Amino acid sequence: MNESILNLIKQLKRERIAVPVIACGPEDPNIAADAIASGAEDYIPLPPDPDVIAAFLQDASSEKTIFHTIDPGMKKLLRQIDKIAASGASVLVTGESGTGKEIIARYIHLKSKREAGPFIALNCAALPETLVESELFGHERGAFSGATARRVGRFEAANHGTLLLDEISEMDVRLQAKLLRAIQEREIDRLGGSSPVSVDVRIIATSNRDLLSEIRVQKFREDLYFRLNVVSIKIPPLRDRVMDIPYLAEHFSRYYSKINALSPKSISENALEKLKKYKWPGNVRELENMVHRAVVVSSGDIIDVDCFDLPEAVLQKQSQENSLASWVGSRMDEVEQALIIETLAHTDGNRTQAASILGISIRALRNKLREYTGQGVAVPPPYQSLTET
Repeated sequence: MNESILNLIKQLKRERIAVPVIACGPEDPNIAADAIASGAEDYIPLPPDPDVIAAFLQDASSEKTIFHTIDPGMKKLLRQIDKIAASGASVLVTGESGTGKEIIARYIHLKSKREAGPFIALNCAALPETLVESELFGHERGAFSGATARRVGRFEAANHGTLLLDEISEMDVRLQAKLLRAIQEREIDRLGGSSPVSVDVRIIATSNRDLLSEIRVQKFREDLYFRLNVVSIKIPPLRDRVMDIPYLAEHFSRYYSKINALSPKSISENALEKLKKYKWPGNVRELENMVHRAVVVSSGDIIDVDCFDLPEAVLQKQSQENSLASWVGSRMDEVEQALIIETLAHTDGNRTQAASILGISIRALRNKLREYTGQGVAVPPPYQSLTET
């Protein structure tokens, strides 16, 4: 059996077909372990259960909808999410940038009664404020300069499905009032439209900020918060899920080895220990990018410590004092610029990850970078993870 699996996988590689292989056979843990060691994605014991087969196939083919974890706390949270998904209530998903909020949103959609409907996402931080309203509600031809044709907004596109409002805290407070009305009335008004349009949409919103604090400084509407926060889910940061760090690192190593047409690479114990000691301010996204880079730069089948471009887990106090002392006498804008540019270099130009580490919004970071570019400052070019959306 193992020889057959090996031959099949070799043939698929020769034909440049990148598909997962799922083995099946007697309910024997030794056979299952050997099959997976031979390259199978997973193993289904016979006789087969249709629901088990469906779950295995989905897990093997839908990387973007799987929240990979072995952490007991996260597994408990996922069981709660299964119940939340079936309810149909609006959901607010909170957590630091890079923790997997969008993956959780997709997971909720696929576990819900709306799974056959569309899943539509709008990143409120990625678009200029002037375009968010049009993207959300759509517009009629001639509604504004440049509106040469009618455009269906994300609300209408998500009809009978799920609408994800990613980083809802970045939405302008004036637009929040229109969003609240759309959720309450279940109808939207296209820009330039003459009559409202009915919509049937489940709302999932995400935020990496404390919305109650945003309410206190009048940057977020309290009534919208309570409308969105029917059910809340808080995803813990990666540093609080230490068991997941080596598990996810190995997962990303296999994944990026595969999509880069490289032989499978494992991570050395020394490297895994270093990864576990790091605090991961950019969370899972930062870990993914680091492992991706390590897979590409490593020369053998083992990824060792030197392949990871991580700061030391424990810095000497004297080194910290010397580093800070070097900036004494500098202006604040100079310190800020150096910190932003250095953080971008550390993230290989990943704007989202850099903003998370710096504790600012992606929009604020982009504004700073435009300012620096205008001043002739060399800014690291953007880089986007292959699995980042």
